[in-house]
Amino acid sequence: MPIKVARYQRKGQHDYCEITMVNRHGMQVKLLNYGATLEKVLIPTARGLENVIMSLESPEDYSKARNFLGGTVGRVVGRIRHGQWQHGNHIVQLPLNDGQNHIHGGTGTDTQIFEFSTQYDEHQSTATFILFDADGNNGYPGNLKLQVSYTLDDDNQLTYRIRAISDKMTIFNPTNHVYFRLNGPQSDVLGLNLQLNSDTYLPLDADSLPYQGRRSVEGTVFDFRRAKSVGAVINSHDSQIDAERGLNHPFLLRGDSPAAVLSSPDKKRTVVMTTKSPAIVVYTGNHFDHTGIAKNLGQYNGITLEAQMPPAAGSDLTAITLLPGEQFDTWTKWQFTY
Repeated sequence: MPIKVARYQRKGQHDYCEITMVNRHGMQVKLLNYGATLEKVLIPTARGLENVIMSLESPEDYSKARNFLGGTVGRVVGRIRHGQWQHGNHIVQLPLNDGQNHIHGGTGTDTQIFEFSTQYDEHQSTATFILFDADGNNGYPGNLKLQVSYTLDDDNQLTYRIRAISDKMTIFNPTNHVYFRLNGPQSDVLGLNLQLNSDTYLPLDADSLPYQGRRSVEGTVFDFRRAKSVGAVINSHDSQIDAERGLNHPFLLRGDSPAAVLSSPDKKRTVVMTTKSPAIVVYTGNHFDHTGIAKNLGQYNGITLEAQMPPAAGSDLTAITLLPGEQFDTWTKWQFTY
């Protein structure tokens, strides 16, 4: 399973590279060292290779404007209320880049150039990305070493792993922000079926942050314990859905395997997701509108299942605190069938 590496541009003393992994079935995965990004997942069809995730038109586009498509978003994905992390009597103030809140790590790890290495054998290929994020960058304490790896095997499974270590107490809650679309570049996700092994979700306030604690999915549009249409939920006129213009909600996982199953209407294409993380934030690409760098993408063209610690309502971020020398290690696996 050889790996191809192609430099597509050089800026600021950095090589920007696209890494292509191919398995014995002809499935291809394309990665960028910009943001340790999952750029494309290409499956073989009778018409040739077809991309089943949302992607920009060219690798060069990813660094022109922040887009989150397939990027490794950190140090903390999602919003932090008022950008404040309080531990003891001390408050760390992070930059406010989403109104009165902090979102997606400030400028974020998905906008950085990672060093990388590759390895392969006859059964799988792996690309490993390394980033040193300095103490104080985006307001976060601690020199952080971040390692991200992607492994494609001959069972059409893509494994994504994040490891990190810091020399100071800090907060850390990254994820991959890939958007699945399954039915190709001209499709939306309204006809896809989603199943989640989750009994509870977090309602959101006007700042898209949790504010009521966990709620049971029983009797709500958020009950995905049995697979149902994404479009039926978006068109439900539930007040939470209307306020976000779609799904943008955290679901607390039961710990069963798999965590989520996304399938095409005919069930011929599926993504089965397992993860070490305790929650998934489901977001249906509500903001895309065929403008800017993502002009090829529109509302509901993709759905992201962001494996992470659930977002907090306030400034007590104990759940995502990383102690000095503590090893952070999480993983997500996506099994594709087609």
